[in-house]
Amino acid sequence: MNELIPLGGNTFPVSSEYKGMIENIEASMPAITKDMSNFHKSHSQYMTSLLDITAITPIRRVKHILAEINKTKLALEEAYIGQSKSDINLRRKEEELFRVENPHDRDLLELEILEAKLHKENGKNAIQGAIRKLSYLVTQYNEVLSKLGKDHITEEEYEKEEEKFHIMTAMKQALCAARARGGIIDEGNHIYLFDMGINGAVAQKEVLAFLEMEQQLLQQGKEPNNAHVMLWLEAVSNKFLGSGKKKTEDFGFLLFDEKSLVKSE
Repeated sequence: MNELIPLGGNTFPVSSEYKGMIENIEASMPAITKDMSNFHKSHSQYMTSLLDITAITPIRRVKHILAEINKTKLALEEAYIGQSKSDINLRRKEEELFRVENPHDRDLLELEILEAKLHKENGKNAIQGAIRKLSYLVTQYNEVLSKLGKDHITEEEYEKEEEKFHIMTAMKQALCAARARGGIIDEGNHIYLFDMGINGAVAQKEVLAFLEMEQQLLQQGKEPNNAHVMLWLEAVSNKFLGSGKKKTEDFGFLLFDEKSLVKSE
């Protein structure tokens, strides 16, 4: 026989044999609800910092952070408007409840009010998670600017860093591919390098030289780390800077056009 058993402020028609299970759930639910609030965001701070925002140059990281800030801000604005509409709709239904005489219509309206309240609570959790994410992203934005010694980034600075970003990204990917391919750069990154005006044979030579240097360190009982990789990437990016200029000139393009930039005041 079914009973109306309370759970989470609501009642559920279930068999009496479930009563002990429901009581167990109800006893733990306050702590569970509190702990669940820690996870009402898409990604952890660790994942955002190391696995989501992976741009290898600082201004590109700023660009990615700003894109995430904008996306989160837009989601918050939409959520606020949605919550505001839901609040108005909920108040209307609660006012309507006093005027409904048919018992079946009243029961349905009470369920709609319950549904609206549950949606409101879930929406609140999502908004709070998004606010924490937005706060974290703003902190990261300020941290990167502080490290650069700047209070903002100009469009000119962004455009001028792009060549270095793409060279370092291509060589990072080439190195990772070479580690898994016996030291050989894969076809995709050879195409990437070619499109930037960088000779693949020269890039291959640089990768092999770096891998050999790592092996020498290991043989000496030392362990190479990512700091070695970053120093190498800086060096090879400086070596290849300007490679794209000749290619764009051959195409009849300008690699950098100051007249087409918004000037910072």
